[in-house]
Amino acid sequence: MDFRLMGTDTPLFHTLQHMMDAAGDDSDKTVNAPSRNYVRDAKAMAATPADVKEYPNSYVFVVDMPGLKSGDIKVQVEDDNVLMISGERKREEEKEGAKYIRMERRVGKLLRKFTLPENANTDAISAVCQDGVLTVTVQKFPPPEPKKLKTIEVKIA
Repeated sequence: MDFRLMGTDTPLFHTLQHMMDAAGDDSDKTVNAPSRNYVRDAKAMAATPADVKEYPNSYVFVVDMPGLKSGDIKVQVEDDNVLMISGERKREEEKEGAKYIRMERRVGKLLRKFTLPENANTDAISAVCQDGVLTVTVQKFPPPEPKKLKTIEVKIA
């Protein structure tokens, strides 16, 4: 409804008109909005610190996974070149008579994804979790041997 047609061209009605027009455009925003899973995964990736090191024969990923046991952590390779490390830290059950005064330790999903280089051997991956720190080692393929030059004898005719 256009309030200007009714002779009410005041700033208040201008603002009301703008709000009504903006409300009608929300249908486009829901189509392009990220899914809940995407938002949850993005938050989990941002909150999961990791270090990546390269050695002559391997790549090493060091990821903080506080409070998780080895069985709660998943290390997977998807699409043959994406290393995915995930886990979930659950809230401790409250004991009878106890209540939280402050809760600062993070609970929820832990997730990191890394695109592996072409020389990463996804069949040679090992993972060790010690003191809440996960170390994933991905071996490298050996470098290809340089092709030997083939010498061809030139005959004089």
